[in-house]
Amino acid sequence: MARITASVYTSHVPAIGAALDAGKSGEPYWQPVFQGYEASKAWMQDNTPDVIFLVYNDHATAFSLDLIPTFAIGCAAEFQPADEGWGPRPVPVVKGHPELAAHIAQSVIQDDFDLTIVNKMDVDHGLTVPLSLLFGQPAAWPCPVIPFAVNVVQYPVPAGRRCFNLGRAIRKAVASFDQPLKVQIWGTGGMSHQLQGPRAGLINREFDQAFLDQLIADPATLAQKPHIDYVREAGSEGIELVMWLIARGAMNDSPPRVAHRFYHVPASNTAVGHLILENT
Repeated sequence: MARITASVYTSHVPAIGAALDAGKSGEPYWQPVFQGYEASKAWMQDNTPDVIFLVYNDHATAFSLDLIPTFAIGCAAEFQPADEGWGPRPVPVVKGHPELAAHIAQSVIQDDFDLTIVNKMDVDHGLTVPLSLLFGQPAAWPCPVIPFAVNVVQYPVPAGRRCFNLGRAIRKAVASFDQPLKVQIWGTGGMSHQLQGPRAGLINREFDQAFLDQLIADPATLAQKPHIDYVREAGSEGIELVMWLIARGAMNDSPPRVAHRFYHVPASNTAVGHLILENT
């Protein structure tokens, strides 16, 4: 059977992708950010999965205000890098895993979570920047990726509790797939940031570090955090952190092993957080 071996958590700041694509990763401003992922890149070489289930949010690329699914699973054989207004990022096409994606959709929907099944969509920086941070600039991504888009842009957005329970349903689905696949689940977005209004530029280091602590040690309690706490403490875009709870909910109930933890401010106007947890 398939099994989830680890979860990866990371911010997906678009400026990080732009800096990497433009060859600026060694510049003084950006070097500390990319240095923080070097240990993870080495870890990934030794722990490359067969499939990545990548939780992210679309930024008005695949979905517009005309149609906004709360949870959408990509079931296609491949996904093109999106043009977000200045051309697609120079990254490889994302290869999907239609068989596992369809199986997860079947299982999770039967467990009472309504998913939108997407058979064609482009993927933006929310998905490609995390891949670049962990794999660099390869000619092809080293494994298939199942995109899982969550609406954390247009209200109402899903509660952290629902996201955590969805992760548990995904864990059950993966465990019932009849191929011996090693699967990683990635939660992306965040950490604290606000892009507009009087609080634009807000970063809350104390909140971010406490979130990481609790994500590791007590995710069930963290999942009860009300939506307004994210907005008040982490900024309007801090709500992206509920996507990390999907990945954490998919982990085993036993305490995980922390393979790497990294936090840095600033990267653009955002706090960058990163964590790798291994199942035990």
